[in-house]
Amino acid sequence: MKTKITTPGHSLAGLAWVGALLLMAGSADAQNLFVADYNTQDIYEITPGGSQSVFASGLNYPGGIAFNSMGDLFVANTAQNAIPAQGSITEIAPNGTQSTFVSGIDPQVVVFNSTGDLFEADYRSGNIYEYTPGGVRSTFASGFTTPIGLVFDSTGNLFVGSGYGNGNGIITKITPGGMQSTFASGLNFPGGFAFNSAGDLFACDSGGSIYEFTPGGVRSTFASVAGPDSLAFNNAGNLFVSTHTGPIIEITPGGTESTFMSETGITVGLAFQPVPEPSTVALIGLGVGALIIRRRK
Repeated sequence: MKTKITTPGHSLAGLAWVGALLLMAGSADAQNLFVADYNTQDIYEITPGGSQSVFASGLNYPGGIAFNSMGDLFVANTAQNAIPAQGSITEIAPNGTQSTFVSGIDPQVVVFNSTGDLFEADYRSGNIYEYTPGGVRSTFASGFTTPIGLVFDSTGNLFVGSGYGNGNGIITKITPGGMQSTFASGLNFPGGFAFNSAGDLFACDSGGSIYEFTPGGVRSTFASVAGPDSLAFNNAGNLFVSTHTGPIIEITPGGTESTFMSETGITVGLAFQPVPEPSTVALIGLGVGALIIRRRK
């Protein structure tokens, strides 16, 4: 008895792989956007079509937000100038369950590196803290004046926005080994960082400017938006901007602006939900569905 695997027609197996590619492509832009609202103290989840729902509530003046690779959302609850610092970072599971990751700090923004450690810009202390997934804290860098912006580039360099107006704002580049250099200066309140796929850094600054920096630090004005606070790119390359005036603005790579969501609060942190890779089970299922196994006697 022999077992023979055939693919009738014009290779249904080939069609299965086309289906797999379509599955991956179809999910590429299907990212829900998560938004921290400083006024309502809620986290909203917004579909690509603009449908909005409350994902989490009961937070404490949320600021920056970031997803880890497992899909857990981390929220910086700002300290509101309390002494001693009473801010915290809340971890929210995909099902909405909340837990306190760390407390007694003054976080403004949070971001993950490629190995899963969480970095926090601590506003009052001027420190950049690094946390292991288990919550163990160490000081990665210090000496910053009111740090409010953090982002990693594709090679693991950390960019920190700090300063307090009057052209004293700077963006500092820190290598994985901790070496610091000034990437840009002459800014006011640089924060709300995001990298596009080409490696250009986008940053919000006071006065409504969104600047674009080349990898070499050359600056240009990409857009002007009233009260920009945070930035996030979706997989299609469109830039989303949260604002102190409420609306979330969407800007295409060509600079065309539109209102993605009308909001009356103060939208601050932005983060796109990670899109999971197609599972092995899904791909195998597609392949098996296209194969016909025949037994011949």
